[in-house]
Amino acid sequence: MKFILGTKIGMSQVFDEKGNVIPITLIEAGPCPVTQAKTKDKDGYEAVQIGFVDKNKHIKKTEKGKEFKYLKEFDSADYKAGDKIDVSIFQEGDMVKVAGMTKGKGFAGAVKRWGFHGRPKTHGTKHELRQVGSIGSTFPERVVKGKKMPGRMGFRRKTIKNLKIVKVDLENNLIAVRGAVPGRTGSLLEIRSIK
Repeated sequence: MKFILGTKIGMSQVFDEKGNVIPITLIEAGPCPVTQAKTKDKDGYEAVQIGFVDKNKHIKKTEKGKEFKYLKEFDSADYKAGDKIDVSIFQEGDMVKVAGMTKGKGFAGAVKRWGFHGRPKTHGTKHELRQVGSIGSTFPERVVKGKKMPGRMGFRRKTIKNLKIVKVDLENNLIAVRGAVPGRTGSLLEIRSIK
């Protein structure tokens, strides 16, 4: 499995050979040094930990004193500590899945958060157009867990699957994938190949 960490730059568009518009997301990915290789003998499972550098934010230090903003583990036994992972592992046409945190939208009501219809605007409705409505029942006499109600909206982990790599720029460490990926500009993304 191929994998790398990156940050979202933004969206753009390119044209194919027939002149059709292809929406793309630009991702600055890697280089990501392998900071630790975990083995079944020592740790009980096989994985590699990779670091991603961003000098502008809070820094985490590894055992060897190198500084990284992000440290993530991936299930793999193909790399050893000290190896570097960059965008050269991907080719144009590869299918990938991209995971990240969606945009946070703060506290939202049920109409915005869950797409509720709301109350009718006529027939005596006053000051209740965007209310949730009845939330309880005769039995059990409480609000059941998981009820769709107002609350924090967004900032959840989301994975978008079956994205096609349109372009790979080795000099600038850029990957262009077809379509949209989760998160705001500058947010961390995990890019993995689809088996």
